[in-house]
Amino acid sequence: MNLDLTGKRVIITAGGSGIGRKTAEVFSAAGARVYTCDIDQDALESARGGIPGLKGERCDVGDPNALDDFFGRALDSLGGLDILVNNAGTAGPTAPVEEVSLDDWNACLTVNLTSVFLGTQKATPALKASGGGSIVNLSSAAGKFGFPLRSPYSAAKFAIVGFTRTCAMELGPHGIRVNCIQPGPVEGDRIDRVIRAKAEAASISENAMRSQMAEITSMKTFVTASDIAHQILFICSEAGRHITGQSLSVDAGLEGLA
Repeated sequence: MNLDLTGKRVIITAGGSGIGRKTAEVFSAAGARVYTCDIDQDALESARGGIPGLKGERCDVGDPNALDDFFGRALDSLGGLDILVNNAGTAGPTAPVEEVSLDDWNACLTVNLTSVFLGTQKATPALKASGGGSIVNLSSAAGKFGFPLRSPYSAAKFAIVGFTRTCAMELGPHGIRVNCIQPGPVEGDRIDRVIRAKAEAASISENAMRSQMAEITSMKTFVTASDIAHQILFICSEAGRHITGQSLSVDAGLEGLA
């Protein structure tokens, strides 16, 4: 199986930690040249120090002007583009729908959805100039199941599925494949924060909430950032050359969201 990415030029948003960092590690190990960003300067510096050849800069993808500048510098540095991974995201508020403020709604959709739209817009001309390539968007299990107390996040992740399929249809004739990944609960700091907030909202312990969330997977476990990164590698490689327009679940057999 050919998973080699030698010489491929890659942009990954939010590559300082979690899924983004692991994807940068896996892609770099496969021979790709990776340029990333993160809102957390310390995480970004840690990633750049730990991944040979990784380049990147601080960027808040919720700021359209900053995102535009980031893509301009990334494309100049790489000299073109072959792969884009729209990974940046935020958990958003945990609250009943009637208690979600408009500001919190807009902030969640700006990071989780609008940044994907803007990143794809910036990347598409460069991918066309390269004769094709691959875009991977991070959706979520919340983009195929309802997610109580997380309405802005779920709305954004459902929207990514439709955006992905539409872009796959538009860009397929140019040799550009577009897919999205729908992770289940992923071990790490972000899910720990979600568990803490949901446990508080449900008036139960964090351990009870974690067990409740794991219990509704077929394998009774969370997935890891490495699981997600290797799926992304596969669909961006030659081995995945005919996969497009798909929403690919990596979720240990998730049966719903609590």
